[in-house]
Amino acid sequence: MGRYVMIEMTSTPNYAGMTITGDFYDFDQLYEALHRIVGGEGEYPAYSSARLRVLGLCYDIRHANMGHREFIYKDHGLSIETMQWLGTVGPSKNLYLSFNTYYPEILFILMALNDFIDLYQRKPEVHSKWDLTVLTVRKFQATINQCLRETIPPQTFKLMMKNMNKYSVHFQYYFDQYLDQLNIRFLEWNKEKRLKNISIMAKRIAEQGKEYQQLKEEISEAAFKYNCNPTELRYSKEYPEYEEIDW
Repeated sequence: MGRYVMIEMTSTPNYAGMTITGDFYDFDQLYEALHRIVGGEGEYPAYSSARLRVLGLCYDIRHANMGHREFIYKDHGLSIETMQWLGTVGPSKNLYLSFNTYYPEILFILMALNDFIDLYQRKPEVHSKWDLTVLTVRKFQATINQCLRETIPPQTFKLMMKNMNKYSVHFQYYFDQYLDQLNIRFLEWNKEKRLKNISIMAKRIAEQGKEYQQLKEEISEAAFKYNCNPTELRYSKEYPEYEEIDW
């Protein structure tokens, strides 16, 4: 059965991230589409770190559908007169599930999904113009962009989009410890500083500049020293508990 996902996103009150909202079937379709777009384990070895970040989002989606996250009631849009005309009696609101995700994390996923869409569309069985997986993921990306547009000033949004498209952004062999660093740093800031730095986070992720290269070098040296894969080394600071974050 075909169904087009209708996810909604809003900034959290203190700009720690976005609240992602949908019904059970919205989340189920998005979950399946994201899993298909990133491929199976080992299918795109150069993108293993980026794949795990997308699967981390899938983890939250699955737990939201299991009732382990937040929920809200929203008007379903039918007036009392319409319901009487249809001859039906029922509640005026529907149950929607939701969860929060950090701003740097969702910005990274927004960009990394472009790589995965390109890889997915190379498969001979995929009809990219009509493929529901691609359309679902593109709608998800567009919804992220719309939330950003509604959150930050127009000129800042325009500059952020320019920066995200300015660099040849690809995420092969990405050292995602840097994303942990950005997430934790962002969460330590107050509401005002977070809002001012959303676009800066996007720029840092896109340009993979001096700070990223320095961390990459340090991790590579440590991996050589301890004779392990860089992906086995984690960022030293711990995330705050989900419930303790000033969302």
